[in-house]
Formats: sequence, C-alpha cells, structure tokens
Amino acid sequence: MSENNDSRKVSLADAIRQKLEQKKQQNSSTKQGSFQPATTQKMKSQNNKKPNNQRRRTGV
Repeated sequence: MSENNDSRKVSLADAIRQKLEQKKQQNSSTKQGSFQPATTQKMKSQNNKKPNNQRRRTGV
C-alpha cells in the first residue's frame, strides 16, 4: 500500500508541474498577441507634500 501512495504522490506532483508548464505557455502566447508593457512599474503615491508648520508651532 505504501508503494501505491508514493506513486500517487509522484504522479500528482507531475500533474501539477504539467499544469504549471501549460499555464506558462498560455501566458507567454497571450503576451505576444496582446499589447502589454514589458515591465509593470510600481505606482507612486499621489500625496501632495505637506506644508512645513514649524513657524506656526514655534510662534516665530
């Protein structure tokens, strides 16, 4: 019985690897057909710079 369990685990791992390879191939084929930027850039925060309130705080 232990041999059956081991062979199932190995075949399951192989099946997962095959699925991942298929996904990679599909992703690479779709990237060629559609326009997508090569690298996605991290969005910068759009917060405005806060004013310096040091004069107000110190009373100068």
